[in-house]
Amino acid sequence: MPQPPLTDRSSLALHRARADGSAWFLHAAAIEEVQERLKDVNRTFTSPVIVTAHPDVWAKAVPDAALVAEGDVLDLTPDAHDLVIHAMCLHWADDPVGQLIQCRRALREDGLLLVATLGGETLTELRAALAQAETEILGGLSPRVAPMGEIRDLGALLGRAGLALPVADAITLAVRYRDLAHLARDLRAMGETNALAARHRRTPPRALFDRAARIYADAFPEGDGIKATFQTVFLTGWAPSDTQQKPLRPGSAQARLADALGVPELGSGE
Repeated sequence: MPQPPLTDRSSLALHRARADGSAWFLHAAAIEEVQERLKDVNRTFTSPVIVTAHPDVWAKAVPDAALVAEGDVLDLTPDAHDLVIHAMCLHWADDPVGQLIQCRRALREDGLLLVATLGGETLTELRAALAQAETEILGGLSPRVAPMGEIRDLGALLGRAGLALPVADAITLAVRYRDLAHLARDLRAMGETNALAARHRRTPPRALFDRAARIYADAFPEGDGIKATFQTVFLTGWAPSDTQQKPLRPGSAQARLADALGVPELGSGE
């Protein structure tokens, strides 16, 4: 049986089209981090490409990079690029492994894939406040915040996609807002409001969000406002190459760790 879609693509496209650019701080932070990581790689990339839903934001992130629209099927040519950046849109993908596989196929041998995506700690406060309010007001829960992968699970996707030397890490940003309405305005400005395919389509009662705002303010205060957490996960993987370092086979060590450290080996009886 095919899996039901996670995302209502038409609603997501509408939300992104309405994004007004007044809250691009997550993208700005991701761009800065990507640029720093590319400096650390210390390699000149000659054919970079960026997969993004916001080309105006990412157009100057990497010099001379081509831009490809985010979607279920990416317009990437196999073996055409030495750098692929998947920029802040993997969390809306129905098939994240498929996205990474498409990026992997677009890489030349020893090419680099760098992914920036929202991670599982993002909006944990909002999830909790809405869940409690909806349980109290409506007697149940509905999908309101997109599920986002935990860093370990996201890192595992790199291996499944056939990438070598996988690395996953994250940066977390705590942002203070005046209230829940202020946070909601920023999410609309980002194009990150609810576009889940399974969301309830009827208009919720106003009391739901009034109650959620009170719960949020009581449970997650920050100065004279509230705290919202945003986590950006970065995934790095390389297209396999014979020139890359390989891990040693288990049992192939020629010296004992205990000897190198100058300590007795456990179980040796010393």
